[in-house]
Amino acid sequence: MIAEVLLVLAGHSSSLFPTDHNLHPAFRPLLHPGEEQCLEALGHIASRYRNIKKACATLSRSKSRYVCALCATLNQILKDEYEKLVVDTEAKVLKRDPDLVANGSFVPLSAVRATFAEWDSPLTALETLMNQLQAQKHWQPGPLIDMLLARSKTGVYRIADIISRLSVAVQRVWRSQLSAFLVHGSLASSDPLASEDFTLLDGTIPSCVSPQTKESIVYVGRAIATIKAKRWQNQLPREQALEYANLLETVLPEDQYKFDLVISQIRTNVSEWLWLNVLTRKDVEDAVISLASYFLLRNGEFSLALIREIERLKISRLTTRSGAASMIREQDLNLALLRASLGTTAQHDPSLLHLHFELPSGPLRPLLPSLANSKALSSSVASNSPEVTSFDDLLLGTNLILSYNVTWPLDLFLHPSDLQIYAALFNYLSSLRKTHTQIHTCWTSLSNAQRARRRWTGLGEGGTAEDLEARRELLRCGWGVVRDMGWFFDTLLGYVMVDVVDVEFRRLKDLLGNPSRGRAESMGKHPCSQNIASQASTDPSTYLDFTTLRNIHTTYLERLLTGCLLSNPALTAILRPIFEVCERFVAQVERWGGDVLPALLFEGSLAPGGDDKVGAMVQERFQVVSDINESLHKLLDLFYEQLSLSTSQQPFTATGDASKSILMNASVANATTLQRTSIRGKGNKGFEGEGEVRRHVERLLLRLDFNGAFSKPRAGASKQNQWEDGIDIL
Repeated sequence: MIAEVLLVLAGHSSSLFPTDHNLHPAFRPLLHPGEEQCLEALGHIASRYRNIKKACATLSRSKSRYVCALCATLNQILKDEYEKLVVDTEAKVLKRDPDLVANGSFVPLSAVRATFAEWDSPLTALETLMNQLQAQKHWQPGPLIDMLLARSKTGVYRIADIISRLSVAVQRVWRSQLSAFLVHGSLASSDPLASEDFTLLDGTIPSCVSPQTKESIVYVGRAIATIKAKRWQNQLPREQALEYANLLETVLPEDQYKFDLVISQIRTNVSEWLWLNVLTRKDVEDAVISLASYFLLRNGEFSLALIREIERLKISRLTTRSGAASMIREQDLNLALLRASLGTTAQHDPSLLHLHFELPSGPLRPLLPSLANSKALSSSVASNSPEVTSFDDLLLGTNLILSYNVTWPLDLFLHPSDLQIYAALFNYLSSLRKTHTQIHTCWTSLSNAQRARRRWTGLGEGGTAEDLEARRELLRCGWGVVRDMGWFFDTLLGYVMVDVVDVEFRRLKDLLGNPSRGRAESMGKHPCSQNIASQASTDPSTYLDFTTLRNIHTTYLERLLTGCLLSNPALTAILRPIFEVCERFVAQVERWGGDVLPALLFEGSLAPGGDDKVGAMVQERFQVVSDINESLHKLLDLFYEQLSLSTSQQPFTATGDASKSILMNASVANATTLQRTSIRGKGNKGFEGEGEVRRHVERLLLRLDFNGAFSKPRAGASKQNQWEDGIDIL
């Protein structure tokens, strides 16, 4: 009987258990109930063991190397522990071990049951695991590792230990594939980690790997593979590749901190090698100049021509009634880019071909704008919730993104997050420039209309005695509004383009030309700063390491965001309504024929009882202009107040992610808030850089309040009441 039971436990079939773990009915009358229960419990263990071995034999023929590794490891665990326990138990019986054989001749079934009781829970968990593996036809390494890690987090030590060893075996196979990709740039023919364009496939990376580490894996693997594919003259040194392989052998993805640290170290070292052997400083400088010219509008004539071309495109395409031409597509906008370059310095610039527009919402059709989502001014400005304020729909009327095609090896330097920040800066600056241009056009229109009218009215504004004063007040009110708008946008645009964009661009060029200064400001940012500093000691005047280069460029973008006020959600929530109020006034004047005053013959008659009367149209227009004026000054007061608070609060410390205030997709990467200076230095240099960023905002405050109009206390009377009291707003 005991020999038969041990054979059953070893996985052999027996007449004791004809089906699964159920005892044969012929043996039940011969057994005590306790013995029957012990035999059925042992039959349960043997049945689970056979099921596991059968499932392993089936899964071992799988095409997935990860499932095969799991099955091989499980077979080895069962062989070393469970099958060894069966053999040891049989040896104790044969040797008449007193711990198992009673009186040297009797072996209790309860003793055998107690010996194998420790495998009851592990075999149950393993049988469930095998059933789950068999339920799915193909397992990707990411979900497989995630499932094993989740199952290993249990309070039963033996189950946690066995499944942890299975997880480690699968992770080692995955790590070998990762090592081949990172060190040699090669991908397996079956179950590759990435596609042919080096995009990570779904399910190939465990969820315990952070998004930053995933980006680093793609970055390093694509760089090494591209160098080998192009048969570059300088290949990655063999010693360096061996060092990276040894580093990867020391970590597993389940240890997230150490794994991220190793991948980050490999990326830093590979970046340094690429900077010294592949990517040249001229490529970086040309890219920085090109991005500044087109995204930061430093090429003024091209930016103005592009704004006019887009306006012309809207008029020509969105005013037709039907047909294929009554929409604006991406190719139309890209053609507008080329047309705008004609006659400018951008006409023969090869980097212009890297630019293209994207319409995320599809082609733009001539539909009326919906007012359902419009928010009240008070609710949109006074709300303290950090809502996303975007400027990407002000230039065209729908979401518009300017993209830059980055090719090898420039994509080692420019990351997608950098291009997203450049696109957000372009949307903001182009909206500012467009509104500023519209206000100047409106000023010209009002001036021409008044000059034409004065040919007939002389020094007055014409009209009858009933509406002469009303016409005069309306004209002065309109001129006051357009004057305030022009002054504000002249101030803001001059500050942004001169004090922020030009200053920061010259600072970037200076840091690229003076590596020792850039390295001093960047020191302490990355873990390999001491190693890089030792390399730079060989020739500190000309050596610029790649990490310092990335830090300089990141700091440049962060300082641009800070100086342009884009990283403060409270300020951007006020700036956009200011843009909209100004566009509303300009559009209203355009609908009125280019003048705030109605033509003299447009007025009604003096007939009694008539609905029309002299001055009705003037009063109607006066109400519209006064409402716009009141909204504008309310927004300007809020803007100055919030701008003052931004400099008086706890200054310029890293408190969040600035990309939330400028990017609709939070893919963005490690930008800053207004309170962040992004100065990498230490000691006095850090405080000096902080002062530079603070002075950007202080210059704008001084320009806005040059005559004390915002800082001096004012009466609470509204502008309309002041005009009614006869106060001259001009």
